[in-house]
Amino acid sequence: MRKVGIVDTTFARVDMGSIAERVIREELPSARVLRYTVPGIKDIPVAAKKLIEEEGCDGVITLGWVGGSLVDKLSYVVYSMSLQLVQLLSNKHVIDVTVHEDEAGSADELKRIAVDRASKHARNLVVLITKGGEGLMRHAGKGLRQGVPDVGPIDDGARSGG
Repeated sequence: MRKVGIVDTTFARVDMGSIAERVIREELPSARVLRYTVPGIKDIPVAAKKLIEEEGCDGVITLGWVGGSLVDKLSYVVYSMSLQLVQLLSNKHVIDVTVHEDEAGSADELKRIAVDRASKHARNLVVLITKGGEGLMRHAGKGLRQGVPDVGPIDDGARSGG
């Protein structure tokens, strides 16, 4: 049985953990989903590591929310680097889903971004866990985005011979 971890925060303004959990359960009904909620983004890396090492999760989706101040942005950089270390040390995918408070002008738009980003990345994690990198290969170079509109490809090198 596959185990999928979800780490979310109390700092977030949208319950992205429930969104990710619903999508994972729909996409991979046989999986055991383990959810771990922490106060803020600086607490996420150890929670992801614990889900992988102590609970045996095959992969983890992390759902963070970053405030708009410089301190918040610097905390995000440290957090992101820490998640990279968790991935490298565990050899497991840790999908970072982060919403930045200042990336939208309204609460409604922030919510739309959070829901879209959490849903799409939950699906991405299921594919990575079940099919590896080959599972997303058909989407390579398509300019797909999470939380904002897709931008599309610039050029399909395979068709142009380049």
